[in-house]
Amino acid sequence: MKRIVIALGGNALQEAGQPATAEAQLQVVESTAAYIADIIAAGYQVVVAHGNGPQVGRIVLQNEAANAITPALPFDVCGAMSQGYIGYHIQQGLSKVLRARGIQKSVVTLVTQVVVDKDDPKFQNPTKPIGPFYSKEEAEALTKEKGYVMKEDAGRGYRRVVASPLPVRIVELDAVKALEQAGFVVVTVGGGGIPVVEDEYGNLTGTAAVIDKDLASEKLAEDLDADALVILTAVETVAINYKKPNQQELSAMTVKEAEQYAAEGQFAPGSMLPKVEAAVKFAKSKPGRKCIITSLEKAVDALQGRAGTVVTLN
Repeated sequence: MKRIVIALGGNALQEAGQPATAEAQLQVVESTAAYIADIIAAGYQVVVAHGNGPQVGRIVLQNEAANAITPALPFDVCGAMSQGYIGYHIQQGLSKVLRARGIQKSVVTLVTQVVVDKDDPKFQNPTKPIGPFYSKEEAEALTKEKGYVMKEDAGRGYRRVVASPLPVRIVELDAVKALEQAGFVVVTVGGGGIPVVEDEYGNLTGTAAVIDKDLASEKLAEDLDADALVILTAVETVAINYKKPNQQELSAMTVKEAEQYAAEGQFAPGSMLPKVEAAVKFAKSKPGRKCIITSLEKAVDALQGRAGTVVTLN
């Protein structure tokens, strides 16, 4: 049985234009679960990772809004909360679909910490967007009142940004391996994992950051010796000259080609670029490994070579 790590994008958890309620998210997750169940039914052993940008942003907002009543929780704790409730929804949605299909698989969520380097230079240049979009005026007010770093995001408005350090070590990796080898569908490194720093004694402390979920998923796939990393997003294939008259869809890229396109600025930072970077890193990590970038709806087709963009070493 081939082992794959699936990295779910935001569109797999929340539908654009729909209310940001728990009920609405659960409905979207149930739809997403059908596609994951298709992959499991096709004979793959699946480990699931996911993003948490909008969810953790709302949790932070809720905490700040209620600060006069109860102390706001730190960002790493908000990340842990988002792991729990997103994982809970994936457990519910996927278990329901698997049960309806007569597939005897249990789904379990593991609240997962990921060690980052406290001296990572990315702490000096926050880039990871979280939470909702704001107007320029609202962003300036938040910077003045709360000290947030706010940046414009792809023409859609302004968002709060935090540091996005590289993942160094998945703390609960042995637990993930044990559960996966016992046949569970494991949901792990949610939102890229809870970022923690390690002192000289091995003690861990949470830090205000967001690890990119694609890079954390890549680290997970490497450590699990997965056959493939599948990054699911809103588009079926990676494209160069995106949204231009000469846009070109790419069914395959070698590492060299992907690195060249990235150097040319073909992929948007905070969007497609980290996905391609994760794909390149995984393809480089061991001969024969591949990463597939595609849409949720085309995941099974992509695994069978009929859709998506496949990134390989050569």
